[in-house]
Amino acid sequence: MFELPRPVVLLGLAGWLPQAICLWLVMGGGPLGWSALAAGCFYAALILSFLGGLWWMAALLGGLARGDVYVVAVVPSLAGWAALLPWTVGWDWPGLSLVVLGLLLLGSPLIDRWLARHVALPAGWLTLRGWMAGGLGVLTLALAFAGGR
Repeated sequence: MFELPRPVVLLGLAGWLPQAICLWLVMGGGPLGWSALAAGCFYAALILSFLGGLWWMAALLGGLARGDVYVVAVVPSLAGWAALLPWTVGWDWPGLSLVVLGLLLLGSPLIDRWLARHVALPAGWLTLRGWMAGGLGVLTLALAFAGGR
């Protein structure tokens, strides 16, 4: 991980901060609790979509022409969109959506590892991705459970 430029590591790990703030607000109760829960759901969906864009670009820069890589790269945006849909129709939200997003974030480094078998990724990237996804995934799951109390 330390082979990467320092800003990449610091800003990557700082990606936990918005979710940690949302969790803190939800656990504290009060008038911002539900808004923080919703904001955490939106943040997780946005980051998941961002990951799909990274996978798409890595495959493109790696010269991959296989369709499966690009299909996998589109799934995070669709999953994030689906996680936000219950809110638009007034269903019970965002508890289950946060659980699904948290699990997808936790599993996302598996796609990075699969992609690394087909394209060159920077040294240390897989380690950093594990830390970023692990932290954000766990915080997202904690937010789901804290919001249900």
